[in-house]
Amino acid sequence: MDPREVIAPDSEPMPATVVPGSAPPNRRLDHSLAHSLAWRAAANWSSQLVSWASFLLIVRLLSPADFGVAAMAVILWPYLRFLGEFGIGQTIITMRDLTEDQIAQLNSVGLLLGFVCFGLGAILAKPLALFFRTPALAPVVIVTCSGLIPLGCKAASEGLLAKEMRFRLLASFEAVLSVVSAIVTLLMAYWGTGYWALVVGNLAGYTVRSILVLIARPYRYALPRPSSLRKPLAFGWHVLVSLVAWSAYERLDNVTAGRVLGQAALGFYGLAWSLANVPLEKLTSLVTTILPSYLAAVQKEPAALRRYLRTLTEVLALATFPTTIGLALVARELIPFAMGKKWEPMVTSLEVLAVYTTFRSIVALLPKVLTAVGNPHFVMWNDLRALIILPCAFYIGSHWGIAGIAWGWVVAYPLVAMPLYWKTFRTIGMNAGEYIRSLRPAMNGILVMTLGVLALKWVLAPLSLPTLARLVLEIVTGAMLYVSTVLLLHRGRIAIFLQLAKNARRAEA
Repeated sequence: MDPREVIAPDSEPMPATVVPGSAPPNRRLDHSLAHSLAWRAAANWSSQLVSWASFLLIVRLLSPADFGVAAMAVILWPYLRFLGEFGIGQTIITMRDLTEDQIAQLNSVGLLLGFVCFGLGAILAKPLALFFRTPALAPVVIVTCSGLIPLGCKAASEGLLAKEMRFRLLASFEAVLSVVSAIVTLLMAYWGTGYWALVVGNLAGYTVRSILVLIARPYRYALPRPSSLRKPLAFGWHVLVSLVAWSAYERLDNVTAGRVLGQAALGFYGLAWSLANVPLEKLTSLVTTILPSYLAAVQKEPAALRRYLRTLTEVLALATFPTTIGLALVARELIPFAMGKKWEPMVTSLEVLAVYTTFRSIVALLPKVLTAVGNPHFVMWNDLRALIILPCAFYIGSHWGIAGIAWGWVVAYPLVAMPLYWKTFRTIGMNAGEYIRSLRPAMNGILVMTLGVLALKWVLAPLSLPTLARLVLEIVTGAMLYVSTVLLLHRGRIAIFLQLAKNARRAEA
C-alpha cells in the first residue's frame, strides 16, 4: 500500500489519482501526519498519567533496594534490544522495494535474534551479578531478558504497521502496554513480591503489546538467505551501530560525573539532566517516532522532504524553545522552592543543559531525514565520531565540576550537529536561509521572553517578595511575552498550523 494514498491511519485507501474536489496526495499525507501526531500525543499523555498514578502507589509498597535491583537488571536491556531488532522495522519502512519474501526472511532474522539476545543476556547474568555484588540479580536479569523474544517476533510486523501508517493502532498498543504494566506491577507489589513486581510488570506489558502487534499484522517466516538480505542487513547494521553509539554517548556524561566527581555529584547532575530533558523527550520523541514513515513515503521528492523538515522544525522550535529556555530562566527560583535548598548545587548545570536541549530538539530531525533517504551510513559514522568527541569534552569539563560537564555538551555538540546539517542540506537541496527562516517565530518569541524575564528579575531584586510570588510572576510574564510576540509577528504561520489541524479532523470525519 502506498502511504501517499492514506487519508488517516487505519482508513481505507484512496486512489492516488487526484479527482475534482479531492486533496493532492501530499496534502492527504500532511493530514495523515497531523492526525497521527494527535493520536500519538493523546496516547502518550494518557498512558503517562496512568504510569505516574501507579508509580505513586508502587513506591509506597516497594523499597529503594527493590528499585535498585530492577535498575541493575535493565542495564543490558537497551543494547540487547537494539541488537535484537537490528533496525528491521526501520529497514522495512525505508527500503520501499523489499519483496514479500525478503520481508519474510527479515521476520525470521528478528525471531532468531530475539532468542540469541536472550541467550546472551542469560550468559551475562552471572558476571553482572558478580560485578554488582548482588547474587540475587542473576535470575532477575534472565527473566528480564526473556522479553527480548517477543520483541524479536514482532519486529517485521511492527515495521509493516508503521510503513502503512497505522499509528492510531500502534498508539493504542502503547496505552495497553502502560496499563498492563501498571496493573501487574501493582498487584505483585501488593502481594509482597518485591523487585519481581517491577520486572514481571514490565515483561507482561511488552509481551502483551507484542502479541497485539502480531495479531494486527501477522506475517509469515522464511528461511534467511544471505544473498537475498545483503542490502537490507547492511542497512540494519548501520542503524544498529548508530543506536548503540548514541545510547552510549548519551550516558557517558553521567558516567564521567560519577567516576570523576563522586556519587553526590552524579546525583545532582543526573537530576539536572532529567529535568532539562523532560520537555525534549516528550515532544521530540513524539515526532521522531512517527516521522520516518512519512519521510520514507516521499524519499525521492526533495521538495517534499524540505517542506517536512522546515515545517516540523518550526513546530518543534515553537513548542520546545520556550519550555527549555524558560526553565533556564527560572531555575534559580524553581529548584530551591520545589526541591529544597539542598539541591541548589545543580542549578547552574540545569541552566546550561536547558540551553543545550534547546538546540538538540531540532537537530534530532536530521538523522531521521538522512536515514529515510537511504543514508544511515553517514548517520552511523557521525554517531561514532560523537562517541569520541563528547566523552573527551565531558572529561575536560569535569575539572570545573558538574557545570563543566554540562558545558561539554554546549561546546562539543555543535561539532556533532554541523556534519548532519551539511549532509542533510546537501542531500535534499535546502539552503541555510530557508532553514533559519523556519526558526524565526520561535527565536523572536524567546528573545522577547528572555529580555522581559531578565528585566522583571532586575525590578524584583530589591523587593522582599516570597519565592513563590517571584516564580509565578516570572513564569506568567514569560509565557505572555512569548505567546503575544509569536501571535503579533507571525500570525500567518500560526493560522496555517491551526488550519492543518482542522483539516486533519475533517479528514477523520
